[in-house]
Amino acid sequence: MKTNSQAALVSVEKTDIPNTPVRFLLYVTKPFKIWAFLAMIVVILAATLGQSLPLLYKWIIEAVTAENFTRAFWLGMLYPLAIFIETLLWRLSGIFGMKWTIHTRQYTNDVLIERTLHHGQTYFANRFAGSLVNKVRNVIGGMESFVHDFLWTILGTVISILVTIYFLFTVNHTISYIFVAFIVFLLVLNKFLMPEKQRRSRNQALLGSKLQGTVADMFSNSSVIRQFTGLQREVTQMQLTSTEWRQSQQSSWLYSEFTQFVNGVLLLVFFGAMMYILLQDWQSGGVSTAEFIFVLALVSGLTGRLVFIGRVMTTLARTVGEVEEGLSEILVPHEIIDTPNAIALSVPDGKVAWDNVTFEYGVNKVFDAFNLTILPGQRVGLVGPSGAGKTTFVSLLLRQHELTSGSITIDGQNIAAVTQDSLRSNIAVVPQEPALFHRTIRENIAYGKPDATDEEIISVAKKAQAHDFITSLPDGYNTLVGERGVKLSGGQKQRVAIARAMLKDAPILILDEATSALDSESEVAIQKALHALMAGKTVIAIAHRLSTLREMDRIIVLENGKIVEDGSHETLKVSNGTYQRLWEHQAGGFVGE
Repeated sequence: MKTNSQAALVSVEKTDIPNTPVRFLLYVTKPFKIWAFLAMIVVILAATLGQSLPLLYKWIIEAVTAENFTRAFWLGMLYPLAIFIETLLWRLSGIFGMKWTIHTRQYTNDVLIERTLHHGQTYFANRFAGSLVNKVRNVIGGMESFVHDFLWTILGTVISILVTIYFLFTVNHTISYIFVAFIVFLLVLNKFLMPEKQRRSRNQALLGSKLQGTVADMFSNSSVIRQFTGLQREVTQMQLTSTEWRQSQQSSWLYSEFTQFVNGVLLLVFFGAMMYILLQDWQSGGVSTAEFIFVLALVSGLTGRLVFIGRVMTTLARTVGEVEEGLSEILVPHEIIDTPNAIALSVPDGKVAWDNVTFEYGVNKVFDAFNLTILPGQRVGLVGPSGAGKTTFVSLLLRQHELTSGSITIDGQNIAAVTQDSLRSNIAVVPQEPALFHRTIRENIAYGKPDATDEEIISVAKKAQAHDFITSLPDGYNTLVGERGVKLSGGQKQRVAIARAMLKDAPILILDEATSALDSESEVAIQKALHALMAGKTVIAIAHRLSTLREMDRIIVLENGKIVEDGSHETLKVSNGTYQRLWEHQAGGFVGE
């Protein structure tokens, strides 16, 4: 149950991004509606002109039949001009449609990536990165397909149908009614067939994302696969997943072919009836030869569009399924959001206080009515067995999860009431497993301070004992480190991470096994740099190598989310408690747990 203070901090999720395909398309089109409007207007003109060309056939035949060769000549010369104007209009629609499509693609990409990056730690922990990339790609591709299908297929077909109905009514009302009935039957039938196509398409998109995620997971763990000779197992598992994906594709494709066949049968029945009545009228003299050819030209010009209207609808169903699957995953509510009127955190001192904090992760209660005060500038070490709550302690301080109850304050300000960016900008973290971008070493060090000068970057690199190995690389500070820093050793990555934290110079510093990947000689040198870095800061250091905590002002021992010991290194190592046991079990600087 939330406390009263927490109830006052209830956040409101921003919900201005629609989560249905059509509404999402309107949302991403809105900033570029001028291009959409121009493209639609030109398509309407082009389709109207194109479907009206058979009228020229009728007039020319009538002129020739009446032996009015002058009229026939000028009408004949008008025909290529009309073709040219129609072609020009379609090309203009291509230009305006291109503007609409490209701008919408970019905007969709930007909106979805930004939205995804605002998700919390839990969201990414429970999902494959490759799968998320595939979902974003599906939505982006879906928006492009929607624009193309709507503009050049649906809108063009609708206008052509309306023009055809109008002209047919000028010739024969009966065949006009049959044509209208055919259009109605066609739309109703395909609307009935669409849900099954959507279901198969969603399944295909889901399995496609699963395959992408599996492959990305294999590539990112290629060294583990080699070391544990798991290549054949991984390939077999991947083949099973790709087989499922192939079967879903086949199922979706066959269903599309089935709908095409049904549409073809419908076309045969209705157009057969139209031609029978038209021939009867022609024989009886109710319809002239020019009108007969006029109707044939109208219908034949539209047949191609009508044959494929079912394919368009099934394609739309597939696209809708893929977009729905992507949006349903990306547009889930954010776990951690700023409260309305959240303020920026101000940290003049750096006092951290936990007040009656309870945190449940699933069915596991990690902290229960936990209380702790860390004074400004105090250096605190956190130790304890695995599962004691050390990592969760840091995650909660960074507000990567919401508390079940209680509060955490920094200089008296509840971290749930301040903006997340201001909170994290005041905390520098050196993690146990440094995460580096596939960018240059210079960019990785300067990430916390993008406007840093070369002198500042080199200075912190020297303090972090990273300068020598960096300058020994062929491209020095301009060396690309590879995905997640794969081109660097564990110790090198950790030194870059330490340099990055030094450059950020935040008032609160978190060291999570910050020297675990360093050799003893480098650790001694970096400890000196860390002492300088810690000066005047509130420090929370997690370590299993207890030698790194000797000079902490205070050491807190956690077990099962509770503080079991609290004191200095000298006091605790003779306290006959958990810390003394851990200290005595050390061998070579590591703790046996």
